[in-house]
Amino acid sequence: MMLASTAESCYHKMQISEVTMEMAKARPKHPGKPGDAPASDKPATLRDLLSPETVKQLKEQADAMRAEEAKRKEEQRAQAEAARKAEQKRLDNDFEHLLKSSGLDWRKFK
Repeated sequence: MMLASTAESCYHKMQISEVTMEMAKARPKHPGKPGDAPASDKPATLRDLLSPETVKQLKEQADAMRAEEAKRKEEQRAQAEAARKAEQKRLDNDFEHLLKSSGLDWRKFK
């Protein structure tokens, strides 16, 4: 009885090894990486879906908005500079400010 079960187990092991060898032959040698998808499998972007005229129009609009923003910032900077100059001119004409900011050592000027 033991001899029969040993022979059966050897036969069973042989069948398993044959099945695994067939499966190994059926599998591809180099499994594909997830990043190796063909170009046609990439999802469509908004640029692909829009017409070239629309993309061009959107780019022009973005450029115009950037130029407008730069102009606005330059105007703000110029306005702040003018306000600083006006404040300095006002302070230069204010006797109290000049007295406070001047040195109080009058002995140097005797």
